[in-house]
Amino acid sequence: MESRIVAHDTPLTPHETVLVMQGGGSLGAYECGVYKTLKRHELEFDIVAGTSIGAINAAIIAGNNSESSAKILEQFWLSLAERITPSFLEDNIRAIFSSFIGSLYGNKNLFEPVWFYPASLLNYYSIFSSYTRIPPHLYDVKPLEETLTKFVDFQRINKMYKNGIPSMSVPKKESKGASPRLIMTCTDIQRSESVTFNSDNMEIDAGHVIACTGFPFYGLPWTKKNGLFLWDGSLLSNTPLREVIDASPKNHKRVYIVNLFPKIQKELPTNMFDIWHRARDIIHTDKTDHNIHMSKIISKYLTLMRQMHDLLNNAHIDDAMKDIFIKIEEDYHKLATDRGAIIEEITKIERAEDIRYIFEDADFSLVTIKKLIKQGEDDAEKVLNEKNKDINQVSNS
Repeated sequence: MESRIVAHDTPLTPHETVLVMQGGGSLGAYECGVYKTLKRHELEFDIVAGTSIGAINAAIIAGNNSESSAKILEQFWLSLAERITPSFLEDNIRAIFSSFIGSLYGNKNLFEPVWFYPASLLNYYSIFSSYTRIPPHLYDVKPLEETLTKFVDFQRINKMYKNGIPSMSVPKKESKGASPRLIMTCTDIQRSESVTFNSDNMEIDAGHVIACTGFPFYGLPWTKKNGLFLWDGSLLSNTPLREVIDASPKNHKRVYIVNLFPKIQKELPTNMFDIWHRARDIIHTDKTDHNIHMSKIISKYLTLMRQMHDLLNNAHIDDAMKDIFIKIEEDYHKLATDRGAIIEEITKIERAEDIRYIFEDADFSLVTIKKLIKQGEDDAEKVLNEKNKDINQVSNS
């Protein structure tokens, strides 16, 4: 859990407040709790971004009125909770039990099993799989499509785009109640490239959200969208901050990142389950430090360029130098404005683990979902309180 300022505000450049959410199966309930606390602190976001379950959370936030979005997001998560797993079980046993139920029976609001269908068995286990013409998967996500239509108002998400109004062209005070821009990421299977869906330049539907959630290791299908075959975005990056910057390169950013997978673990794994668990954490944990480092470098470059520009602009130079200055000034303005966004401030809220167990991201039991929501609320409250305390100390010094 941390909050830190990366660069100082520049008065002529607008800034955007961004929420970035990761994929992590049932751990996405933690993001719900974090968002509840952020809303209690009256934070409004210009951009909500995510991949996998984070893309679903982001779509629900963007697809509902700001005042009710936290409540509806929590309703969504409670609708996913299964009530079969006994609540008295210890966390690790409950995770095994709940994930086993999910693997057999699916989740009525997310996915349904098809692994026992003859066609699916042929796809996975037969030498004739190439002739079935059915994408190989263990679960069908038709229930998720129906759930999204219930919890997400896609007309609301697409309102700005349909009216031809970029989200940042409308001041916050004039766009009160308008949806934040939605940015979601997935993976092009054939090219191993990230694909970004941005509500500022396309019409978003349930298919775009589902395309960001096809995690192959859990038997979920790929989605064909816009002529591309797409899998879960976490296969390339589970924290789509770079994609946010690429999609909105002009405006400075104040970023909130929810990290579901602990970055630091002091103890070495002691068995194979621990090894798989730690490897999964490393694969999916937040890796945006390089983006932040580059933002610092860009900030220094832009400051230096601005000083050199002002110096040359005010200097007494001959006509030949003026001609050179005019030629390079266009490139300068293009760099300074079109690709000049820096990360002014970053706040990270990270889920901690007292006990580690391998099936925690597949545990949709009611008690676990409620615990994750509460943990997210509490962790976000601690981070924001520490951040406000630091700001007050700086103001008083």
